Amino acid sequence: MKLLRCLAVLLVSVAVSQPVLAQDRRVPTSPAELRLSYAPIVQRVQPAVVNVYAAKVVQNRNPLLDDPIFRRFFGVPGGGQSEQVQRSLGSGVIVDASGLVVTNVHVIEGADQVKVSLADKREFEAEIVLKDPRTDLAVLRLKDGRERFPALEFTNSDELLVGDVVLAMGNPFGVGQTVTHGIISALARTQVGITDYQFFIQTDAPINPGNSGGALVDMTGKLAGINTAIYSRSGGSQGIGFAIPANMVRVVVASAKSGGKAVKRPWLGARLQAVTPDIADSLGLRSPSGALVASVVPGSPASRAGLKSSDLIVAIGGQTVEDPNAFDYRFATRPLGGTADIDVQRNGKPVRLAVPLETAPDTGRNELVITARSPFQGAKVSNISPAVADELRIDANTEGVVITEIGDGAAAANVGFQKGDIILAVNNQKIARTTDLEKAASNSSRLWRITLVRAGQQINVTLGG
Repeated sequence: MKLLRCLAVLLVSVAVSQPVLAQDRRVPTSPAELRLSYAPIVQRVQPAVVNVYAAKVVQNRNPLLDDPIFRRFFGVPGGGQSEQVQRSLGSGVIVDASGLVVTNVHVIEGADQVKVSLADKREFEAEIVLKDPRTDLAVLRLKDGRERFPALEFTNSDELLVGDVVLAMGNPFGVGQTVTHGIISALARTQVGITDYQFFIQTDAPINPGNSGGALVDMTGKLAGINTAIYSRSGGSQGIGFAIPANMVRVVVASAKSGGKAVKRPWLGARLQAVTPDIADSLGLRSPSGALVASVVPGSPASRAGLKSSDLIVAIGGQTVEDPNAFDYRFATRPLGGTADIDVQRNGKPVRLAVPLETAPDTGRNELVITARSPFQGAKVSNISPAVADELRIDANTEGVVITEIGDGAAAANVGFQKGDIILAVNNQKIARTTDLEKAASNSSRLWRITLVRAGQQINVTLGG
């Protein structure tokens, strides 16, 4: 079974106010009782659900065409490249009357052109306002400043319950806007592996390719989440779909409205780890739950609040914390400013701490792209500031220079470097700043001895020049 990101969907959560007893059965007494329908909700929501079309021009290159003898023999003109347009289809949701649309990053990733089609078939060019790969959420703006568009309001996704009825609206397989329904099967799914923030709503409402970016709405027609993936053996819906909760979507949209190019979130400044059964036994816990503090960054909000290594975080703002992913989500959705109350167990005793809600410092990043002919060519690298460490989920106390991005087809990608790799040394020279790596990459060498850290493990690599 594999995890598939779906393209565009809409889901709705409905709380059933009174349970119906199995024995309370009767024949309908009027035509009105036979006309129960989701149509009023669909009619209210449908105008705010859109289709998103993304196009990207890619260069196709045949290596044989690089040979001048081959080109001369077959009469092929110079250049040897052709262009091909790749297209993707997804869905989106209008969340502000000015024309702000939320969709998934994977729907519009790398797009040269983005168009949005409304329910009434009108099309608008759209600009990408903000992309947040950590949540797989993107915000677009329709290029029409004169019109007020129908928009959905956010619900409080923390109030959703398993069993709530939901509707899914999107454009599966490009057949046109479609509505499906189901229930919320589970909440707080943290082992999905799609984004940095592992905290998803699970639903059995049918979701298929073409639904990514669609809306999960409750029975009041409010946005409960953005659908982003399905579990499937065949590529089609098998009753297990996942949506990003509305409270996380709200944070990304707020950053876009404020004019930011990146999402601003609170920074804890501590590394957390899951509680295993062995750790639970050693701490005398009844079950392996909570988030164990492995280390604390000096001077960070966690440090100033008094959080210590070996503290066990069990709740934030009165909401239970089952694991580090649950804490990350609940902390990241807190508004900046003020404090968050965190309950911890310390040496078997309860302690409540007030952690300041502030962003991570981002001074001294000094990001640059390595252009010199070397194994690092095409890699964008950065000094490790607290903000960079938080973005890439690495220890803020780590020394070295981290790779933040690698261009398609770059030499760095071809030799196997990955985003998040930390370069410690090159040819026995210590790498402490990005300028150190830039200088080391500029030195011609037939043999490259590189020391790096990947996923916490130090690796020594030798590459031919």
